[in-house]
Amino acid sequence: MKLVERHVITKSHYLWSEIDHKAFLSKNLFNLANYYYRQYFFCDQKKLNFNELYHKVSNTDDYQALPTKVSKQIIKRLDKSWKSYFSALREWKKQSNKFLGKPKIPKYKHKSKGRNILPYPDESIYKKALKKGICHLSMSEIKIPTSQTEIIEARIIPKSSCYLIEIVYEKQEEITNNQQIAGVDLGVNNLIAVTTNQTGISPLLIKGRPLKAINTFYNKQRSCLQSQLKNNHNKSNSHRLKKLTHKRNCRVENYLHTASKRVIDWCINNEIGTLIIGQNQTWKQEIKLGKKNNQQFVNIPHYRLIEMLRYKAQLRGIKVIITEESYTSQSSCLDGDDLPKDGEQKPEFSGKRV
Repeated sequence: MKLVERHVITKSHYLWSEIDHKAFLSKNLFNLANYYYRQYFFCDQKKLNFNELYHKVSNTDDYQALPTKVSKQIIKRLDKSWKSYFSALREWKKQSNKFLGKPKIPKYKHKSKGRNILPYPDESIYKKALKKGICHLSMSEIKIPTSQTEIIEARIIPKSSCYLIEIVYEKQEEITNNQQIAGVDLGVNNLIAVTTNQTGISPLLIKGRPLKAINTFYNKQRSCLQSQLKNNHNKSNSHRLKKLTHKRNCRVENYLHTASKRVIDWCINNEIGTLIIGQNQTWKQEIKLGKKNNQQFVNIPHYRLIEMLRYKAQLRGIKVIITEESYTSQSSCLDGDDLPKDGEQKPEFSGKRV
């Protein structure tokens, strides 16, 4: 399984200026390649062949401003985005109800404020430095300490107020013969509730109130800052607002990692071999719990939590099943109520929601 080692580069870091400059050059190449893709699409309603694009941009200053392998990865990623667009468009024409709207073509990045990802394949990382525990990126002074000896890729990702250097490596998954099953229910006040089919084992409950407190503080601070910006400067964003958002995201991410690790440790201690997680499609868009509860539910990144549980479970050899959980709060298994899928004809249940 591929995993990522992260390093955060803030504006006070000595590597900031070099990374920011290279991300700007990456944006220039992205916009140039996207120009050719868009013009070809507007004329023929088709995707430009990658080889044709490569011959158009390979001799330009924007392409040669970065290491060749990095530049090629940038246009390959853009080519993949265009393929995804056409694939999504075909699927949208068949079943538009799966989408929130019609797929859109990749846009340009802002001429001066825009930044783009910098993907460095393993060929663009100096091997001698890597043996000493340093990830040294090709044709740069960017050197990052790492505990990994074999790297698949290093990538520099621009965020609102920082850069993330992600070092991608591979880790072997474990194998387990455990046959016990556990179920996970996600919520708000109780972020995670886990139970098992074994008798005599206490369920695991992880509070969601710390996440609610983080989001409440963030929403109040953001509202105050936005009001000041609008009244005093007629702006909608600022460095302080970006920093606040980044801090909130880091705190949420940390709590989700801690919670998901507790779940997997609980599963290992109780010899769980299969983990079943309930999830509904478009549950964030169609939820109707009242204005206050809606805001609290939508602000918690449950899908991100599910992804964390999935990869951590697979690393420990635990099978993960994602299942529909519509109407489980109202139906009664003792009365033999059926469990239809969300969106089908409205059923009648023996129980009532209280």
